[in-house]
Amino acid sequence: MTLGGQYGTVAVMVVFGAVLYAIIMLLNRLMRPSVPSPLKLSTYECGVDAVGSGWSQMNIRYYVFAFLFVIFDVEAIFLFPWAVIFGDLTSSTTPSALYALVAMFLFIATLLEGLAYAWRKGVLRWE
Repeated sequence: MTLGGQYGTVAVMVVFGAVLYAIIMLLNRLMRPSVPSPLKLSTYECGVDAVGSGWSQMNIRYYVFAFLFVIFDVEAIFLFPWAVIFGDLTSSTTPSALYALVAMFLFIATLLEGLAYAWRKGVLRWE
Protein backbone atom coordinates (compact mmCIF):
# COMPACT_ATOMS: atom_id res chain seq x y z
CA MET A 1 0.00 0.00 0.00
CA THR A 2 1.35 3.42 -0.89
CA LEU A 3 1.77 6.29 1.50
CA GLY A 4 -1.13 8.15 -0.13
CA GLY A 5 -3.32 5.08 0.29
CA GLN A 6 -2.47 4.90 3.98
CA TYR A 7 -3.37 8.55 4.47
CA GLY A 8 -6.53 7.98 2.47
CA THR A 9 -7.53 5.14 4.77
CA VAL A 10 -6.95 7.33 7.82
CA ALA A 11 -8.91 10.18 6.24
CA VAL A 12 -11.85 7.87 5.47
CA MET A 13 -11.84 6.61 9.07
CA VAL A 14 -11.74 10.17 10.45
CA VAL A 15 -14.64 11.25 8.23
CA PHE A 16 -16.59 8.10 9.13
CA GLY A 17 -16.00 8.74 12.84
CA ALA A 18 -17.08 12.39 12.56
CA VAL A 19 -20.26 11.46 10.66
CA LEU A 20 -21.07 8.69 13.14
CA TYR A 21 -20.53 11.11 16.04
CA ALA A 22 -22.81 13.70 14.40
CA ILE A 23 -25.54 11.10 13.81
CA ILE A 24 -25.38 9.85 17.41
CA MET A 25 -25.54 13.38 18.82
CA LEU A 26 -28.47 14.26 16.53
CA LEU A 27 -30.38 11.12 17.56
CA ASN A 28 -29.66 11.92 21.20
CA ARG A 29 -31.05 15.44 20.82
CA LEU A 30 -34.18 14.18 19.02
CA MET A 31 -34.97 11.30 21.39
CA ARG A 32 -34.21 12.76 24.82
CA PRO A 33 -36.95 14.19 27.00
CA SER A 34 -36.65 17.90 27.59
CA VAL A 35 -38.43 19.09 30.74
CA PRO A 36 -36.43 22.01 32.16
CA SER A 37 -37.22 23.14 35.68
CA PRO A 38 -35.55 25.39 38.25
CA LEU A 39 -34.91 22.37 40.48
CA LYS A 40 -32.95 20.62 37.72
CA LEU A 41 -30.82 23.71 37.20
CA SER A 42 -29.91 24.04 40.89
CA THR A 43 -26.50 23.04 42.24
CA TYR A 44 -26.38 19.59 43.81
CA GLU A 45 -23.33 18.20 45.58
CA CYS A 46 -23.39 14.87 47.43
CA GLY A 47 -26.89 15.33 48.83
CA VAL A 48 -26.04 18.60 50.56
CA ASP A 49 -27.42 21.94 49.40
CA ALA A 50 -24.70 24.29 48.24
CA VAL A 51 -23.85 27.07 50.69
CA GLY A 52 -21.91 30.13 49.68
CA SER A 53 -20.07 30.68 46.44
CA GLY A 54 -18.24 28.05 44.46
CA TRP A 55 -14.95 29.88 44.87
CA SER A 56 -12.59 28.69 47.58
CA GLN A 57 -8.84 28.71 47.86
CA MET A 58 -7.02 25.42 48.26
CA ASN A 59 -3.73 24.88 49.94
CA ILE A 60 -0.92 24.53 47.41
CA ARG A 61 0.22 21.39 49.24
CA TYR A 62 -2.56 19.35 47.59
CA TYR A 63 -1.39 20.34 44.12
CA VAL A 64 2.25 19.65 44.94
CA PHE A 65 1.41 16.17 46.23
CA ALA A 66 -0.67 15.44 43.14
CA PHE A 67 2.08 16.74 40.86
CA LEU A 68 4.75 14.66 42.60
CA PHE A 69 2.54 11.59 42.41
CA VAL A 70 1.99 12.03 38.68
CA ILE A 71 5.70 12.60 38.05
CA PHE A 72 6.84 9.52 39.95
CA ASP A 73 3.98 7.40 38.67
CA VAL A 74 4.75 8.22 35.04
CA GLU A 75 8.46 7.73 35.61
CA ALA A 76 7.81 4.33 37.18
CA ILE A 77 5.92 3.30 34.05
CA PHE A 78 9.14 3.83 32.07
CA LEU A 79 10.77 1.01 34.07
CA PHE A 80 8.51 -1.70 32.64
CA PRO A 81 9.54 -1.53 28.95
CA TRP A 82 13.17 -1.33 30.02
CA ALA A 83 12.78 -4.46 32.16
CA VAL A 84 11.19 -6.35 29.28
CA ILE A 85 13.91 -5.40 26.80
CA PHE A 86 16.81 -5.76 29.25
CA GLY A 87 16.50 -9.56 29.34
CA ASP A 88 17.15 -9.76 25.57
CA LEU A 89 20.25 -7.55 25.58
CA THR A 90 23.74 -9.03 25.39
CA SER A 91 27.20 -7.55 25.03
CA SER A 92 26.93 -7.83 21.23
CA THR A 93 23.57 -6.05 20.83
CA THR A 94 23.13 -2.34 20.34
CA PRO A 95 22.75 -0.92 22.96
CA SER A 96 24.69 -3.31 25.14
CA ALA A 97 23.32 -4.66 28.38
CA LEU A 98 25.90 -2.67 30.36
CA TYR A 99 24.90 0.58 28.62
CA ALA A 100 21.20 -0.10 29.35
CA LEU A 101 21.99 -0.90 32.98
CA VAL A 102 24.04 2.28 33.47
CA ALA A 103 21.35 4.35 31.76
CA MET A 104 18.69 2.93 34.07
CA PHE A 105 20.83 3.59 37.15
CA LEU A 106 21.26 7.20 36.00
CA PHE A 107 17.50 7.45 35.46
CA ILE A 108 16.74 6.09 38.94
CA ALA A 109 19.43 8.32 40.46
CA THR A 110 17.75 11.34 38.87
CA LEU A 111 14.41 10.26 40.34
CA LEU A 112 15.97 9.79 43.77
CA GLU A 113 17.62 13.20 43.49
CA GLY A 114 14.22 14.78 42.83
CA LEU A 115 12.68 12.89 45.73
CA ALA A 116 15.52 13.96 48.06
CA TYR A 117 15.09 17.57 46.93
CA ALA A 118 11.35 17.48 47.64
CA TRP A 119 12.01 15.84 51.01
CA ARG A 120 14.69 18.41 51.92
CA LYS A 121 12.36 21.29 51.02
CA GLY A 122 9.70 19.82 53.32
CA VAL A 123 7.21 19.32 50.52
CA LEU A 124 6.38 15.78 51.65
CA ARG A 125 5.55 16.83 55.21
CA TRP A 126 1.81 16.79 55.79
CA GLU A 127 0.79 19.26 58.50
